[in-house]
Amino acid sequence: MPKSTPLLRGLTAAAAAALPLALAAGPAEAATGISVSTSGSTVSVTTSACAQQINGSWGNASLLTGSQANFAQGRQVALSGSSALQSAAWSGVSPGTYTVIVVCANGSTAGTQSVIVSAASTPTISATASPSRGVMGGLGGGSRDYGTITLVGGGMLVAAGAGATVWFLRRRSKPYRL
Repeated sequence: MPKSTPLLRGLTAAAAAALPLALAAGPAEAATGISVSTSGSTVSVTTSACAQQINGSWGNASLLTGSQANFAQGRQVALSGSSALQSAAWSGVSPGTYTVIVVCANGSTAGTQSVIVSAASTPTISATASPSRGVMGGLGGGSRDYGTITLVGGGMLVAAGAGATVWFLRRRSKPYRL
């Protein structure tokens, strides 16, 4: 039975040669050079591609609508930050699909990315009814609400029982009296 080690070694060498190229490419978002995010009606972009500041400027970012064709037609904002990270933001952006383009101060394009701004959802406030009778607590069947007449009647029975007990105990203390 012949061995296939030379073929296996050839494939291993090819994979090892391709590994640095795959690592250099990085994830798809890193290939664009910019990262775009939205929060409500605010669109922001960050990049680290514009590391060279020329005449006090890192570069510009432009927000284009679907009907705008080039960088100059969009809403432009100057990049701010440091040599490690630059950013820009647009506020009050209406819902829709936009394209963000970042051009560094040296004229190179750092990246282009599309973003969708969705309509801001407003929270709805709804009133909930609070219990009108309070907490219904008790033992066993004590979770029933009794009316005023029932409570007054029960109080009278308790008072009558207390009065009868006092009368009986006083009567018992003098057994020879009729």
